[in-house]
Amino acid sequence: MRSTLQHWHARSGLVALTAALTLAGGTLSPALAAPASAAAAVHSAGAVTGFSADGAVYTVSAGAAKARISFVSDRVFRIELSPNGPFTDPVGSDVVLPQGPPPATRWRDAGNRYEMSTGAVTLRVYKSALRFALYRADGTKVWEESAPLSWDDKSTTQTLTRGGAEQYYGTGEQNGSFSHRDATVQVGVDYNWDEGGHPNSVPFYLSSAGYGVYRNTYAPGTYAFGSPVTTTEQETRFDAYYFTGAANSPKDIIGEYTSLTGKPFLPPVYGLEMGDSDCYLHNANRGERHTLDALGIADAYRANDMPNGWMLVNDGYGCGYENLAQTAQGLQQRKMQLGLWTENGLGQLADQVKAGQRIAKLDVAWVGDGYKFALDGCKAAYQGIEDNSDARGFTWAPESWAGAQRCGVQWSGDQSGSWDYIRWQIPTYAGSTMSGLAYNTGDVDGIFGGSPQTYTRDLQWKSFLPTIMSMDGWAPSDKQPFRYGEPYTSINRKYLLLKESLLPYMYSYAAEANRTGVGPVRPLALEYPQDPVAATDAAKYEFLSGQDFLVAPVYSDTSVRDGIYLPKGTWVDYWTGRTYQGPTTVNGYSAPLDTLPLFVKAGATVPMWPGISSYLDRTAASPLAWDVYPQGHSSFSLYEDDGVTRQSRQGAFATQTADVHAPDSGPGRVRIDVSASVGDFAGKQAARPYLFTVHSTTAPGRVTLGGRALPRLASKAAFDAAGAGWWYDPTDRTGVVQVKTAALSTSSAFQLVLDGASAVRG
Repeated sequence: MRSTLQHWHARSGLVALTAALTLAGGTLSPALAAPASAAAAVHSAGAVTGFSADGAVYTVSAGAAKARISFVSDRVFRIELSPNGPFTDPVGSDVVLPQGPPPATRWRDAGNRYEMSTGAVTLRVYKSALRFALYRADGTKVWEESAPLSWDDKSTTQTLTRGGAEQYYGTGEQNGSFSHRDATVQVGVDYNWDEGGHPNSVPFYLSSAGYGVYRNTYAPGTYAFGSPVTTTEQETRFDAYYFTGAANSPKDIIGEYTSLTGKPFLPPVYGLEMGDSDCYLHNANRGERHTLDALGIADAYRANDMPNGWMLVNDGYGCGYENLAQTAQGLQQRKMQLGLWTENGLGQLADQVKAGQRIAKLDVAWVGDGYKFALDGCKAAYQGIEDNSDARGFTWAPESWAGAQRCGVQWSGDQSGSWDYIRWQIPTYAGSTMSGLAYNTGDVDGIFGGSPQTYTRDLQWKSFLPTIMSMDGWAPSDKQPFRYGEPYTSINRKYLLLKESLLPYMYSYAAEANRTGVGPVRPLALEYPQDPVAATDAAKYEFLSGQDFLVAPVYSDTSVRDGIYLPKGTWVDYWTGRTYQGPTTVNGYSAPLDTLPLFVKAGATVPMWPGISSYLDRTAASPLAWDVYPQGHSSFSLYEDDGVTRQSRQGAFATQTADVHAPDSGPGRVRIDVSASVGDFAGKQAARPYLFTVHSTTAPGRVTLGGRALPRLASKAAFDAAGAGWWYDPTDRTGVVQVKTAALSTSSAFQLVLDGASAVRG
């Protein structure tokens, strides 16, 4: 089986895939099966012939067909339809989590229809032919079927009207796209990891009209977002959950969907660092090696001052491993964690975790149809880490399904590094967030092909994804970020160190995803849903990392980036301090190889850990830095916990908020109110110094901390040598006020005031 699977891993085509699935005891999914030779007869629901109510559950008959409506909450309900028999649920409790008690509902016979209502919505059931429509409590229509539910002997279809400007998102990982109006997308397992493929599909979509739909199924589907919208699943049952929010409210819908199917997991903090993957035993491409040779690669990361949080030391296709506990211990001494592929399955996971494994990458364990197999593998690997250690589960998978956001990073599979590879990944990962997938990523510069230039460009923008890794062992030469010599090594170091310093920012967004379902990497349409440009191709090749960073990767062999769309607001070039007033499109942006086009939203307050190569470099006396772009009133809530164990689930975490008050534009007083850190966890700093970089076009007259003036220092050297104080550097990005404090108690709030400082140009 390994030999066949290895050929498949190298993507030798559908013949190899078919053989691999057969050997693995699986079958081809319906999406890959041969098409039927003749079209089956299509039926649709007829006139309503019966109606009954049982609390928040309603049953409607239309001849032999039966529909059941079950309200989950005021804004969430389920519609099931059985064409000619009892209701079935092959998914069971695999995806949908236990919910609270159903809401109070009421119903009435409105003549031509039945109406079932909660305090927020009313579902209409038309009688002449069983057809559904949803309205909000204020009477506005959310969605309406333009035809009754229909079915043939293999599939069921819903047909909905489409609004004039309605946009559609979601459906999981759709390689090369994030917005689906006028597109037909496939939802299922296809093992196509290039543009146009759809690994890590999710049978959930959301609409800018303020609703989302999750098809509760393990069957593949085809969703055509034309006019009308038709969504078809390859099964003879209909089962869908509906989520309702305000129009242009995608965050609300993602939150409701992930409340039903599970919030994204909170990774360990090392999971947000760079990862390295290779085969250190029986590697045909590199010659005979041993698992302990991984420690030499770890040493090279440290010697090159390049952050790396974890290593996968076998590739799951016959590579194997040896000296596992010794390797794990050696990596931990080098401030890294050990990861493994699942090899022949999950049966050995307990012993491997006890030996030190903390990351599981699924390959062989998900061979087969995917769907339930893939989801079960993700959950089992995640739970296996937690059952045998005090660590958090941390898995990677190239095929998953709805619910996998609870247990894994969705990895886009085996690709070849190229400029085009960079291009189509940008909308893929941003768009995946619209399906509740908070951690979606691909190998830096792919597993095959690539070049020093494409590696460097790919690493730049992926440093603003929460999870990344470099995959070695399959390309003609090694692919670690220090392999290419100068200038590439220095540029790669620059971005990896920047990623490391931004860990408090990204980790806070990971905690937000765990609370809300909304991941850190976002298409512009998520934060600017009312912007008519945000859902179009004009914003396709850029994304937001959190709310504050707008990233516009360079995806061709050029030093100039055109077509950077900046939405409403003031945007600051991260490297130069130049400001832009949105909405606007920036052309001719100078982007030599060492420069990622990167913009910060005015008003941003970004927490950072300065000067580290690993989160383990921090001590009890390490500073917390705030990078402040003052404009109006803004705030950021920093999330902290021990970063590794599961104690945060029992409340062992802390939050600290920085509130900034500044003029909307022009010079004026900037006040930064930093709250006490609320909460506790093992290793929490009782006191720490703070660093502030406040972007200002003019020097303030004075800077006070808690009402007492801090000394103004005359130079950078004097500032570095002082225990506390401030200085102004007009040459740094059009002007930066740097402030440092002595160690301050984290249990007390404090106020920093810059009198006469200038807000960013508006």
